[in-house]
Amino acid sequence: MVGIKLTAEEMRYITFFEKLTDARLHDCVISDDGRSIIFVVKKGDMGIAIGKNGSKIKKVQRAIGKSVQVIEHTDDLNEFLNNFLSPVKILEVNLVEQDGKRIAKITVEKHEKGMAIGARGRRIQGLKKLAERYFGLADVVIA
Repeated sequence: MVGIKLTAEEMRYITFFEKLTDARLHDCVISDDGRSIIFVVKKGDMGIAIGKNGSKIKKVQRAIGKSVQVIEHTDDLNEFLNNFLSPVKILEVNLVEQDGKRIAKITVEKHEKGMAIGARGRRIQGLKKLAERYFGLADVVIA
């Protein structure tokens, strides 16, 4: 998380999540509308974070009253994108340069495009934030 500045609210959510789940977190992103939170767990802690039958995630969601997504951190871009978009199957990832900026163009099955983007674009919004933080991407486009 070099160079990433967390807000006081994000730090509170990280502390709360770690206490409730015993998983170690790498990052936390709150959606612009405040309705959802993405927690990025350290590699190897995904099972601990989720709990048996999703019990820990459900407990976190009830306690904070927001939609919660948990993904496992990795330094590999393709693995990160797959982790984030799961269960959507990525068919292809193309990294392109436009106006000196790196952009990831992700191709998914046509019937899964809506799931990849998410309700009101929340899912893709979170992916864009994390892709910029960890991989320096200016944009992520779902095709």
